[in-house]
Amino acid sequence: QVQLVESGGGLVQPGGSLRLSCAAFGISTSNYNMGWYRQAPGKQRELVATITTNSSTNYADFVKGRFTISRDNAKNTVYLQMSSLSPEDTAVYYCNARRYLTLWGQGTQVTVSS
Repeated sequence: QVQLVESGGGLVQPGGSLRLSCAAFGISTSNYNMGWYRQAPGKQRELVATITTNSSTNYADFVKGRFTISRDNAKNTVYLQMSSLSPEDTAVYYCNARRYLTLWGQGTQVTVSS
């Protein structure tokens, strides 16, 4: 079955860190451009970061210097390392794969609160 499965979300205090994982099944992440998006309550889904098949990365301005996207093709997994989190980062984070197909994961909730 072709799917993306996110994990690693949770509750974290402001200034804290989390690492999200996106495990791919049925596709090879090495052949896909991968990305992380997020959607906060009442807002549209927005791009957070992307990594291409040749590992070029791109970040939204609001996460530059705080988040890092990476991939481990041997594990067929993409990661989003998040640091210096603020309440404004609270959202459901979604993994995306794009090239031959466009796939979305089910999302993982990140809540930043004291």
